[in-house]
Amino acid sequence: MSLFKATDNNQFTGPHQSTPTLKGGVGASEADAAMILIHGRGATAESILTLADELDTDKKLTLRAPQASQNTWYPYSFMVPSENNEPNLSSALKKIYNTVQELKGEGISDENIYFLGFSQGACLISEFVARHPNKYGGLIALSGGLIGTGDSVDPKDYEGDLKNTPIFIGCSDVDPHIPKERVNESEEIFSMLNASVTKKLYPGMGHTVNRDEIDHINHILNS
Repeated sequence: MSLFKATDNNQFTGPHQSTPTLKGGVGASEADAAMILIHGRGATAESILTLADELDTDKKLTLRAPQASQNTWYPYSFMVPSENNEPNLSSALKKIYNTVQELKGEGISDENIYFLGFSQGACLISEFVARHPNKYGGLIALSGGLIGTGDSVDPKDYEGDLKNTPIFIGCSDVDPHIPKERVNESEEIFSMLNASVTKKLYPGMGHTVNRDEIDHINHILNS
């Protein structure tokens, strides 16, 4: 496996290392917590930041939204062998790792960092959390699942303890991009890693975000 992990050489570079990371919310020095938001294929950091308008919490949040090179984190489906998506995939994971390290350098602890992604961004952020387990504020994966190494997810690729980190995975049961079987596999892996997982498959929903999912995001933020 060539997927980036925190133990790898921190000089690793790829197509996403030179792209900007947008900021929103309050400054880190004023923040109670941080949220890293990861956009989907063909989208932008600006677009995923607008989801913050739906957040309803008393927490003062500092927001970070990395931008993918050419608006895509990796070129092919998350169901193909992961090496087909390199070096973009490892570069994207490294981009998130660097964002986490910057937040920690600004005084935000792991347990006060929340992760949110939609579609390709949900797959990417899920894979990051599973490969860098710790006690985090929470993970919200909207219409996505673990990337794994191909058409299935191998539990042997993941180890560590998420220490009861709350995780919400929401997806349509007929999503054209995300098979429900992968959503179910992702739930199993996160549970194996000792996360507190809530999974919801919505009958007939499109590739979108619904109000119930927004309510789950706010529940995690306020729990």
